[in-house]
Amino acid sequence: MKDRLEIVASGFGGQGVVRLGQTLGEAAVKQGLRVTMLKSHGTEMRGGYVRSQVVLSQKAIDSPMCETPDVFLALSSSAYNRFKDTVPAEGIIVYDPAFVEEIDASLPCRQIAVPAKDIAVRNFKRPIFSNAVALGSLAKLLETMLEKNVVLESFLEVIPKYKDENRNAFEMGYETMNI
Repeated sequence: MKDRLEIVASGFGGQGVVRLGQTLGEAAVKQGLRVTMLKSHGTEMRGGYVRSQVVLSQKAIDSPMCETPDVFLALSSSAYNRFKDTVPAEGIIVYDPAFVEEIDASLPCRQIAVPAKDIAVRNFKRPIFSNAVALGSLAKLLETMLEKNVVLESFLEVIPKYKDENRNAFEMGYETMNI
């Protein structure tokens, strides 16, 4: 397992980007890891720019900044374009094709499409569950560092409403991720 894992999630307000970062941090703390999380967002209440940066480590964390993210979750085209060049060749970009229409095929890193919004709308008739789908896909990617069940448990604590739908959406995201 790596000493330090950097995760960036970015999109627009209302997509659950901050809650996703909180969930990963909560799960990591439960497993005895050290965690930092930074969030930034525009002044808009919904629809503005949002970013969550999470660093996980077994050792002390010297900087909370994600300069070369191991995993980048892009939930908007502007987020994708803003951070795609920060992901190293061994990193992974996960993106939702409902929001990221064009990907840069010249990037050396792996890029994985996870149709979180489409899965949420098709199965739950509401796009609000797309963050649970996206988190499930991240849980599959991060399973060498974070246990799936701990991530799910943390998610259901961070977002206590709609537990059955969120659990099912998380599982769908987990199963959708092809690594």
